[in-house]
Amino acid sequence: MDTIREKTIVKPGGLVEIRSGKLPAGVTVEVTIVVERDNKESARRSLVDFIGSAQGCFLSSQEADEFIRGERDSWD
Repeated sequence: MDTIREKTIVKPGGLVEIRSGKLPAGVTVEVTIVVERDNKESARRSLVDFIGSAQGCFLSSQEADEFIRGERDSWD
């Protein structure tokens, strides 16, 4: 399987066009589009920024401790 990497600009209407002499007419291809983000969005984030950001996560160690205490108390 060959891989062709091309960068292009999305045209009006969301049109993406790729031309390559390596693509014979009639072959089936799989296209994966990776959208580049602007510099503001792609700024590196610290792992600390992700703590508590996912669904079901605790925002602080105190919240986690309270939850664990409550679970332990329910066992009695």
